[in-house]
Amino acid sequence: MKLSTKGRYGLRAMVDLAENAEDGPVSIQTIADRQELSEKYLEQLLGRLKRAGLVTSVRGTQGGYQVAGDPADISVGDVLRALEGDLTLVDCAGFEEDTACRTAKHCVTKYVWRKINDSIQSTVNGISLKELAQLSKSVQAGTWKEEYYKIRKEG
Repeated sequence: MKLSTKGRYGLRAMVDLAENAEDGPVSIQTIADRQELSEKYLEQLLGRLKRAGLVTSVRGTQGGYQVAGDPADISVGDVLRALEGDLTLVDCAGFEEDTACRTAKHCVTKYVWRKINDSIQSTVNGISLKELAQLSKSVQAGTWKEEYYKIRKEG
């Protein structure tokens, strides 16, 4: 599985919003400048994230986007699924009981695909925006190693 720029850039934007949540709504231009992203592309990504209920927008001169809810309750998986769709690496017909797959009964590779798929889901669902925002702040402060290992130990 290879993530597109939608997932990669969209996650960066969400981390930016989570990291700056206390400042209120953030303009697309501000996010684009901080993350070195195209405003037009970012606008498309934030539209998708808004439709998924992960961000809200505020109109007006002090408007912009903000994380919808608590960043601790939004996982990397939530963001990536909103932007990329299904994160399943292999869609194996052998997983289903009533399958048209002729080799499902004796195929052992389906267990590999299931383990990989489960690992991906577990990883992306186990990291919150809050954790990434904390890590981002610690990277900027030069203390990222301590924060990274704290997150790994807790996760």
